[in-house]
Amino acid sequence: MARRRPYEQDTENHERWLISYADFITLLFAFFVVMYAVSVVNIGKYTVLSEALGDAFGGRGAANRTNTMVEVDTLPLSSILAHKRAEAAKRDRERLDLLAKKLDSILKPLVNSGKVRVTQTARGITLEINASVLFDEGDAALTPSAQEVLRTVAGLLKDDPHGIEVEGFTDDTPIGNPAFASNWELSAVRATTVVRLFAASGVAESRLAAVGRGANRPVASNGDPVGRARNRRVAITILSGAGA
Repeated sequence: MARRRPYEQDTENHERWLISYADFITLLFAFFVVMYAVSVVNIGKYTVLSEALGDAFGGRGAANRTNTMVEVDTLPLSSILAHKRAEAAKRDRERLDLLAKKLDSILKPLVNSGKVRVTQTARGITLEINASVLFDEGDAALTPSAQEVLRTVAGLLKDDPHGIEVEGFTDDTPIGNPAFASNWELSAVRATTVVRLFAASGVAESRLAAVGRGANRPVASNGDPVGRARNRRVAITILSGAGA
């Protein structure tokens, strides 16, 4: 009788872990590919989609599309943001240019007489008004004619989004008035008086600021009456870059 061979066990495969490891690496690679694809802002495809939706809902037709879509999805995000900032700054300048022209127009008689100056800088539009137009000497109460002028200005500014800074200035002659201890107080109260009128005329208080400069930052010499009269002024600055 043939003798039965003893049961032979399978030899253990010590390289089985390579299969699991290969599966893990494949899944990990696929995960990072998906994450990269999701993170890329494909502006070109977004533009195509938005135009298609515009056509479907009565927007501009496909015939009006330009052929200027030059692989914008390959542009770095920093370039896209810089372009948007430049466009926003351009729109802000155009809005301020128009506002400056309107201010110059409504104040033309005072501009022509040298009592008011409208200037534009990178900081914004500055409306410089001689103090004699607004106040009696040594006083911080607006005259009736000054109130009329400032309400007209406020009418142009109340729907504008820019911040407004009102600065009061004096000459360097010490004030001899019991109502004000120094030129600091006089300049500050004058600026605040203008701000209060703007707020009462519909300009949002969150846009307003009042600053008293005293005799600092003169625009002319204090050595003669003409120069001192120039230095006694209120400057209203419509600040550029208002998220506008």
